[in-house]
Amino acid sequence: MTDLTRPHVPDQTPARNPAWLIPMLIAATIVSGILSLLFGPAHLSATALWAGLTGHGDPVVRAILLQLRMPRALLGLLIGAMLGASGGAMQGYLRNPLADPGVLGVSSVAALGAVIVIYWRLADAHPLVLPMIAIAGALIALLPLAWLSRRGESTLSLVLAGVAVGTLGSAGISLALNLAPNPFAAMEITTWLLGSLEDRSYADVWIALPCVILGLALLLWDGRALDALSLGEDAAQTLGVDLARTRLRLMLGIAIGIGGAVAVAGSIGFVGLIVPHLIRPLTDRSPSAILIPSALAGAVLLTVADLGTRTIPSATPLKLGVLTAFLGVPVFVHHLLRERRLW
Repeated sequence: MTDLTRPHVPDQTPARNPAWLIPMLIAATIVSGILSLLFGPAHLSATALWAGLTGHGDPVVRAILLQLRMPRALLGLLIGAMLGASGGAMQGYLRNPLADPGVLGVSSVAALGAVIVIYWRLADAHPLVLPMIAIAGALIALLPLAWLSRRGESTLSLVLAGVAVGTLGSAGISLALNLAPNPFAAMEITTWLLGSLEDRSYADVWIALPCVILGLALLLWDGRALDALSLGEDAAQTLGVDLARTRLRLMLGIAIGIGGAVAVAGSIGFVGLIVPHLIRPLTDRSPSAILIPSALAGAVLLTVADLGTRTIPSATPLKLGVLTAFLGVPVFVHHLLRERRLW
């Protein structure tokens, strides 16, 4: 399988990207956030937006802006950043162009935890039960992988273990749908699995925020180690990389960040897969160089996709996970054909 990353040794000059790349992505992130506040079923003008942000204007407009759209925009940026950075880290670490957080099974088991809560209606006891169980599911998915990491198993062993864990999570979700006590329970589970940022509040933001911050911090910590791993595991060890600790930090970062994202938004695919492919040609292709750009581009992509669910005419509201899949597949195929890689 062809490596995606150009070998980059940690002791050499740090990876450099074009000077315009980060500022451009920051500007795009800000613009996408503003557009998310402006557009929706009730269109708001820039004047109304400014008045609402400064505490003036129509109280109804302020309620729409601050209570409905602001949490949704913030969650789109946070979750998109986590998905994008996770995909970049996984593709660099596994040296696999098809890698994303789902490779480790974290998303599936986190979703299974949430499905269990929905199935047994445990969320009726307290609103925080759903996100807490979803995060716990992500951490449980991490346990066999952490055990393999401590034993010093190869990357292939981690991939195979992740596939097994993810398959088990998917089987559990299918079982819950099969045994759902009534059609309404099955519909609720299915709707949640499609992924959405609709009707989210600041409580959801406070759930996702610490998970995303901690997850991103752990992923960025090992940027230079990922560069060394592009030379292969043996070469990375020769350069002084502690493979077990690097794996553990990466898996913890992905589990915590993705667990928090799934808890709040449900299952959203393809963002972590396609964003690094969009960003990589604009960088020097070293893993550390694409982490921050992938986080910013992921934030933009998910926010724009969520904006599309509100503005594309349809009889019923589109789900975010469905739209990201429709966006992701053609983009991924386009880059596959353009690069002509022998995967």
